[in-house]
Amino acid sequence: MRRFRDRVDAGHQVARLLVHLRGQDCVVLGLPRGGVPVASEVAEALHAPLDVLVVRKLGVPFHEELAMGAIGEAGFLVASQDVVEQVGVTAQQWQAVESRERAELERRVARYRQGREPVDLRGRVAVIVDDGIATGSTARVACDVARHFGASRVVLAAPVAPAETLRTLGCADEVVVVETPDRFGSVGQYYDDFSATEDHEVIRLLASGPGLSGEPGGLTPDVRPPSG
Repeated sequence: MRRFRDRVDAGHQVARLLVHLRGQDCVVLGLPRGGVPVASEVAEALHAPLDVLVVRKLGVPFHEELAMGAIGEAGFLVASQDVVEQVGVTAQQWQAVESRERAELERRVARYRQGREPVDLRGRVAVIVDDGIATGSTARVACDVARHFGASRVVLAAPVAPAETLRTLGCADEVVVVETPDRFGSVGQYYDDFSATEDHEVIRLLASGPGLSGEPGGLTPDVRPPSG
């Protein structure tokens, strides 16, 4: 089992697998918070702009680890209709969860970007980076959001992900992972230092990278929540 010293080391190792993208019109998108330090190293190696892609899972009210959907910036929303129907989530329950998570998403966007516009993804290669992939639910939503922003190609990259999950990530045009164990416990077990990434570190990394510019592509809701 390969171990990473920390997220910076993980970023270096991921970047070595992405050198074929150097010279292409790429934007590197870190999934906050832990994915941003990894993405920062990738952006530096590719000489590409760095931005965040903020998504939030919508957990079932009485079982929050179970995702019934997810949201992204500019009103993006996707619902897992099978989960909604199986557990009997009502429209009122959905609205309460979505409102809470939308408020948190907007808080994070405002805090991380400090008033800057997102990097324009239209016609560009979106390289989505996290510090590890477990179930893949967040990664799949991130890929959908990037495409809605107009990315012509989506590359998903991470230091570690279980082999089983990789088979479910057809959302990306290319998936690049350093370590793909058959027996996967948790992302943190592959790091010597997996201490939490704080908001101020995300802000610092974004501010020290290439300037954020451009207008975001239009987003429209994908699948609507339950009605009635």
